[in-house]
Amino acid sequence: MSNSSSITQFLLLAFTDTRELQLLHFWLFLGIYLAGLLGNGLIITTIACDQHLHTPMYFFLFSLSLLDLGSISTTVPKYMANSLWNTRAISYMGCVAQVFFVLFLFSAEYSLLTVMSYDRYVAICKPLHYGTLLGSRACVHMAAAAWGAAFLNALLHTANTFSLPLCQGNAVDQFFCEIPQVLKLSCSQSYLREVGLLGISALLSFGCFVSIVVSYLQIFRAVLRICSEQGWHKAFSTCLPHLAVVSLFISAGVFAYLKPSSVASPSLDLVVSVLYSVLPPALNPLIYSLRNQQLKDAVWKLISGWVSEAINCSSCTA
Repeated sequence: MSNSSSITQFLLLAFTDTRELQLLHFWLFLGIYLAGLLGNGLIITTIACDQHLHTPMYFFLFSLSLLDLGSISTTVPKYMANSLWNTRAISYMGCVAQVFFVLFLFSAEYSLLTVMSYDRYVAICKPLHYGTLLGSRACVHMAAAAWGAAFLNALLHTANTFSLPLCQGNAVDQFFCEIPQVLKLSCSQSYLREVGLLGISALLSFGCFVSIVVSYLQIFRAVLRICSEQGWHKAFSTCLPHLAVVSLFISAGVFAYLKPSSVASPSLDLVVSVLYSVLPPALNPLIYSLRNQQLKDAVWKLISGWVSEAINCSSCTA
């Protein structure tokens, strides 16, 4: 038996103990990580550089890409390092930092997806009031509220979780540190306060979910009244990517935390954790780019400019 004051490190759950598979996982996660960095980095750079994309929708997409960069960089590099060096260890403060940033970034992303659904609702259902309801100041305030609320939520939960005495060892049943797995290490009955806080967060999350559903019900009603094929295409091209991202984010998270105990297993938990913590940040840039012609054109324009500059520089050097 041990307590939290004597714990200097935690042991993360490994996908496999076979050395060859560990190295294979390293290269697989490296590919996913680089794809996430490249995709989100391109979107951030393109939106920042292209004046035509300085609109509320792309401002929120810019913020979402920042959050995706942070979330994939919080969990994946540590797992890759452990796979490469054949270890499971993470320091106590490293685990605290992972819990905080995972909760902060995921909470902020969920809040931002809720704000983005409201943005699409106003753009399609109340286009004449779009500039008034979603001016630059309003967009900054909504994004700041999402980030600020997520920061306070993460700070509260992290401080409360690691103030509990940990008496069940230091082995975390996950490939990164998260609150439910850390709570399993706490002494009996001492975790009920944190469970109560998680319940409050779950209710707030459900409120965000209801807001997203109501927004899209209104959007679909408005779209069905559009007569022109061009109007349908424009509405769906801006809404479907966001709806796909929301569906992926929520469905994976709900299955991870609300799945029946009869189907729970360490291997399944690891696979599901990858689905909700690793794949969405890597796939979001692709999802948003597939049906958004304006964003695709801007990305290709940016890449073409870089290639032209590189060719000109090489010609000057020669």
